[in-house]
Amino acid sequence: MFSNAEIGIDLGTANILVYSKTKGIVLNEPSVVAIDIETKKVVAVGAEAKEMVGKTPKNIVPIRPLRDGVIADYDVTAQMLRELLKKVSKTLGMSMRKPTVVVCTPSGSTTVERRAIHNAVTSYGAKHVHLIEEPVAAAIGADLPVDEPIANVVVDIGGGTSEVGIISFGGVVSCNSVRTAGDKMDDEIIQHIRKTYNILIGERTAENIKMEIGYAHPNHKEVTMDIRGRDMVTGLPKTIEITSTEIYNAIKESLEQILEAIRATLEDCPPELSGDIVDHGIVLTGGGALLNGMQEWLANEISVPVHMAPNPLESVAIGTGRAIKMITKLQKAAK
Repeated sequence: MFSNAEIGIDLGTANILVYSKTKGIVLNEPSVVAIDIETKKVVAVGAEAKEMVGKTPKNIVPIRPLRDGVIADYDVTAQMLRELLKKVSKTLGMSMRKPTVVVCTPSGSTTVERRAIHNAVTSYGAKHVHLIEEPVAAAIGADLPVDEPIANVVVDIGGGTSEVGIISFGGVVSCNSVRTAGDKMDDEIIQHIRKTYNILIGERTAENIKMEIGYAHPNHKEVTMDIRGRDMVTGLPKTIEITSTEIYNAIKESLEQILEAIRATLEDCPPELSGDIVDHGIVLTGGGALLNGMQEWLANEISVPVHMAPNPLESVAIGTGRAIKMITKLQKAAK
């Protein structure tokens, strides 16, 4: 029996990642649950449920229980966690009884939202649940020296929120969280195509468009893409060609809001730490950091070096896992 497992969970709006101290990342699945609304039973979770989005009969509804980085549907989140942690037990080949869990929360989340996350994990049977702020977890996962008295600036662009934090001496000196990230960009792409072409597309198509031809930099070599959707006038399927320039214009507002959050955080930075930012720059993490041209665009806009984390998608999960060691040390020191 593996009675005192230690795991870190990145409870993301788009993906849930689980980090085990012994095996690294043991689970990376979309935060989607398919539920049979007649029997209230979970039909599928994770990747399997995401495949069903927009393709299910009326009695099966794929739900994303996390919105904007926080729990929107408590019961469904608890069920999803239970199913995914069962998968983790199988992957590790051992039973996880009363694990110690570190979960990250958005820096702007309220006490009620944090309590919901705490309770959802506790309901699985966790022995100890520790919450850690997302920018801190991202900085630890990106191999930044968070314990040292220097400014570590992290920009974590996720699915529901974009978090900007300046971390020094293991704590957050200044931070901003905006509920503008990957999901909002997908939504803006859907709206743009509906208004411009009178064509309806789904969330998955919008996400594919963003990944293929979404650019953060206005000056890029234009590329095109064929997409399929439903014509709102005839009701029939239709294929159209779209360009990367129009997708840039559709998501431009979201990019500006993320930039504004970075500027606001840097303005709140103590003068002593500002010199470090000029030297060391900022580090990008999260799925949104992988948007084409994001690194170059930000470097131009804020005039400081911009680096990509070694593994942007997994930084937060790795950080939550590594934070277990720090928390264990602190607990021992407190005794």
